[in-house]
Amino acid sequence: MKKRVLITGATGFVGYHLIKTALEHDLEVYANVRSSSAVEHLKHFDIKFVDLDFNSIYLLKRDIEEKKYHYIVHAAATTKAPTLQEYNEINATYTRNLAVASTISSHKIEKFVFLSSLAALGPLNNENEILTDQAAANPVTNYGISKSLAETYLSEIEDLPLIIIRPTAVYGPREKDIFILFKTIRSGLELYIGSEAQQLSFVYVSDLAELIIKTLKSNIINKSYNISDGQVYDRFALALYARQALNKKTFSFNVPVPIIKGLAWCMDGAYSLFKKTPALNLDKVKELTARNWACSIDNLKRDFNYSPKYNLEQGISETIKWYKDNNWL
Repeated sequence: MKKRVLITGATGFVGYHLIKTALEHDLEVYANVRSSSAVEHLKHFDIKFVDLDFNSIYLLKRDIEEKKYHYIVHAAATTKAPTLQEYNEINATYTRNLAVASTISSHKIEKFVFLSSLAALGPLNNENEILTDQAAANPVTNYGISKSLAETYLSEIEDLPLIIIRPTAVYGPREKDIFILFKTIRSGLELYIGSEAQQLSFVYVSDLAELIIKTLKSNIINKSYNISDGQVYDRFALALYARQALNKKTFSFNVPVPIIKGLAWCMDGAYSLFKKTPALNLDKVKELTARNWACSIDNLKRDFNYSPKYNLEQGISETIKWYKDNNWL
């Protein structure tokens, strides 16, 4: 009998690739989707859909007992919320509810993988340092604070067969935020915020998905791992490889940080009238202007023989090809 995995956040960018990879590993996939979510892009997958109520530990427990999942991959999260309270509710409280439900269920799961974020640790200010798996948390955004809180909640739950994965910036086919940069470059513009040097890290989505599915069948529990492609890039690398893949020449200029902060402040105010969060907001500016997002993957290499297939140049090339083939660009 195939082993069953529940994947939350299934309609999202990473969720799509988790489903694809899980099926390739011969798992029976249950995808959690909200009733209001668009699922057309998932219809070609041989999967089952569930709609979980993350407010109710009882209903979550009942679902786990009925479906008898072997694994849970909790990738559901919000990356845009108007308040820290809303971030904490969705990203931390809901995570805790699902984890508690899995431990009090009469059916015991074998692994609970939580997709956190490098933002839960926060960036480094010293360019000569590197974020390790056990680095002290110092998140600089509400999103990062909520992910850090979720990790704290999970660490307090007994008998939870937990693995925490903290991705750095994830990109690949179907991603929509970095995609905005690609559209800007295609139009002939290359924008930078400020002029400070930065150290950045990235991970291609299929490398991330492959690693997460691999952790399910391991005997390792109660560990946290940062994940990137193992390289460190300067602030110009992403645009450089995008220009090459698009075969475009661009006009490059720096926008002073105060101007970007002012624009983000205005957009936050305008969107708040509609209880929405803009793509460019004050929280996002903190993330985009951070000095150092370099992270170590030594423990992933040791424990899971992790060897990413894509560096940034290869991943950008494949991503842009997908965007072109699917009429995104």
